[in-house]
Amino acid sequence: MRYVTVLACSLFVALLSAAPADWRPVRGPLATRWAKEVSPENAHPEYPRPQMVRKEWLNLNGLWDYAIRPRNDDRPATFDGRILVPYPIESALSGVMKRVDPKERLWYRRTFRIPEAWRKGRVLLHFGAVDWEAVVWVNGQKVTEHRGGYNAFTADITSALIPGEEQEVVVAAWDPTDAGFQPRGKQVRRPGGIWYTPTTGIWQTVWVEPVPFVSIDRLELTPDIDSRTLKVKVTTRGPAKGCLVRVVAKKKGHEVAEVLGQPGRTLELIIKKPKLWSPDNPFLYDLIVSLSGDEGIIDAVESYFGMRKIALGKDEDGTLRLFLNNKKLFQFGPLDQGFWPDGIYTAPTDEALKYDIEVLKRLGFNMARKHVKIEPDRWYYWCDKLGLMVWQDMPSGDRYIGHRDPDIKRVAQSARQFELELKRTIDQFYNHPCIVMWVPFNEGWGQYDTKRIVSWIKSYDPTRLVNNTSGWADRGVGDVHDIHRYPGPGAPPNEEKRAAVLGEFGGLGLPLKGHTWQAEKNWGYRSFKSREELTEAYINLINRLIPLIGTGLSAAVYTQTTDVEIEVNGLMTYDREIIKMDPERVRPVNLKVYLPPPLVRVLVPPSRKKPQTWLYTTEKPGAGWEKPDFTAEGWKKGPGGFGKPDTPGAAVGTPWTSSDIWIRRTFELPWAELKNPHLLIHHDEDAEVYLNGVPAAKLSGYTTDYIQVPLSEKTRAALKKGKNVIAVHCRQTQGGQYIDVGLAEVIEREK
Repeated sequence: MRYVTVLACSLFVALLSAAPADWRPVRGPLATRWAKEVSPENAHPEYPRPQMVRKEWLNLNGLWDYAIRPRNDDRPATFDGRILVPYPIESALSGVMKRVDPKERLWYRRTFRIPEAWRKGRVLLHFGAVDWEAVVWVNGQKVTEHRGGYNAFTADITSALIPGEEQEVVVAAWDPTDAGFQPRGKQVRRPGGIWYTPTTGIWQTVWVEPVPFVSIDRLELTPDIDSRTLKVKVTTRGPAKGCLVRVVAKKKGHEVAEVLGQPGRTLELIIKKPKLWSPDNPFLYDLIVSLSGDEGIIDAVESYFGMRKIALGKDEDGTLRLFLNNKKLFQFGPLDQGFWPDGIYTAPTDEALKYDIEVLKRLGFNMARKHVKIEPDRWYYWCDKLGLMVWQDMPSGDRYIGHRDPDIKRVAQSARQFELELKRTIDQFYNHPCIVMWVPFNEGWGQYDTKRIVSWIKSYDPTRLVNNTSGWADRGVGDVHDIHRYPGPGAPPNEEKRAAVLGEFGGLGLPLKGHTWQAEKNWGYRSFKSREELTEAYINLINRLIPLIGTGLSAAVYTQTTDVEIEVNGLMTYDREIIKMDPERVRPVNLKVYLPPPLVRVLVPPSRKKPQTWLYTTEKPGAGWEKPDFTAEGWKKGPGGFGKPDTPGAAVGTPWTSSDIWIRRTFELPWAELKNPHLLIHHDEDAEVYLNGVPAAKLSGYTTDYIQVPLSEKTRAALKKGKNVIAVHCRQTQGGQYIDVGLAEVIEREK
């Protein structure tokens, strides 16, 4: 596809006024291997808008002058130095690596020349993103103001240009970071834990392009696989009365459909025998759109589209699931933060952006949840191209709520800004087939008017699913019920109108020396000491996830793609040098989630649905307490489970508040030849389980729901037809507490 190649010709490179000078990146805490490829001559040289490509353009990435001044000061007379755009000033790759206080403003300046031929039409100045508030002048004339740190914006600078002269562009950027109400994601002024270094100012490509006086401004592409059509709406810049739009779809270079019509109207391309887009086969059609007038073609752009459908549907058992292209498909992938040690919000290169997605595909994932950040268009292009579905979060902002709190009440200005940026996000990325779900809120951050916001999104973009909130304060609306469980896994109850999804789980941590943001005091939800230990823990986690799919779980999001600053629970190190788990062991386990879910036959029910009777004691029993012939004199009898009612996922039948508890239960087996028996256990905290006196499991930490733990060959051999005994010791130190155990046969099925 021609539109992914570098289109800027050598003429434009020669016209760039910024020279390399003595620029070099600042030495930061950590860098990726792509950092050494970055220079003022090749800072993100790719065409930045892959779904609406023109051949003529001028990249303004490179060295600019910069200055940091008090927020209320006028334009500076002198500048502090040079900065490499589009890397944020806080990053090492900017060559500056300085923080900008909310009381300060960041100024940029550079000059450029344009070909004289461009004077025949209009000249547009584009910004991929500036965080957060931007004011732009060209040759001293203010050409635009923009608020919003994640969306592209454009200024028509035609009237500000000086014929035959160098053109000067000046940008003033201000960002309150976490001192403001605006969407800002995980950026904070004092990073630590799950909060990271902020980005101020320009952090995506700046570029200029010539267009005719009447030109194509926007494409809206809506695939409909059921009717085998692509709906196309072309919006124009300037008066287009009497103009005609021609849209041509191509498949591997061959024309397969064409339609003519008027700008502003919805046209339909009939796609015969459509080749559908999916993670396994991410096929993309080429699209050529031209605008014609009395004298022929006025403007033309190249694009692409994918034929795919995302929806809810019921499987053969009547369980509501996520469907892709009218077939159920489990969606599985990581939480993706989109931070870089050397570029912060900005990937060092386009290859680096692509690499993250390639690794996820290699590990067997089919989805990523882009977490409280919005990426440049080219990240979504690579997801389209390589086949990775995306849940797109809206960046968080404003105040927080707890699990049981009502929605916050935003001030009018805050609500307007959130909704403006939400609309811009849907508009800008609407055409990407990879995006299958919008997520307006995460864990109560800035959550307000949830029902209204969800209703608006669903009406504005009915082609995608909506997750009312990922984790915490579910309001019963939207297309999915999303819970978070660390380390998990867990699943919400099945519903008639919403699919059950696990929006975050895992968080298994491993710091690797030489590849961390700081040498010590790194953080993860659970910590391990070696890659082998981490790999084993991950495999066990996914093996416990798989049975939940059989009972109704439709998607799961593992935390996370990479380490980020002091957070070390990534699949990869922050510098992307090491995949921390063994890919050859991880991929086969990950691929199991797409197989038909296993059959779970409960042999000994836990107390989750109906209390089961146990013998129990909180006084340390004598030796042999775990053996089947032990006489439990003095033990009490009571219903399970045992613990505190406010423990997540607990079904308490008997309160337990002391540090230790021992429980025993007899059960009958009609046969002993079990192929794949598992414990069904919910433990908070450490638990030892015995079957007929033989150790069955030794589990540390806690779960927030019932998990399945496979039995060893030795433990299986201890089971017998007739009477058997489960004996359990659980120890609790702080927080919630709970113990309950059952037994099930798990029968895996092949595709």
